[in-house]
This record gives sequence, C-alpha cells and structure tokens, in this order.
Amino acid sequence: MAKKAFGGYSICFKGRKETLEEVFGSGSLAPSEMTKKIWTFVKSKKLASK
Repeated sequence: MAKKAFGGYSICFKGRKETLEEVFGSGSLAPSEMTKKIWTFVKSKKLASK
C-alpha cells in the first residue's frame, strides 16, 4: 500500500516548462513567501490532487 502524501496532497510538476525565476520572480524571498508562491502556482495550474 502506498504511503499517503504529506497533508493529503499529491503534486505533479511533470511536463512543466516554467523556470524558478518565472515562478518566484528575480528578487530575494523569505521561505514563507516562497511557500505562498509555490501554492499559488500549484493551484493556478491545477497540479495538486487530494
């Protein structure tokens, strides 16, 4: 039996062509801001499934 993903979400970035700069921008970020931007990206591209 497969282990359930952390938080119950499974995220797949397979086939994505975006660079980190496109996702995060070119400035420096705090870790909490990086997390917010990742989840904004994941939700906008519908990459997460529960």
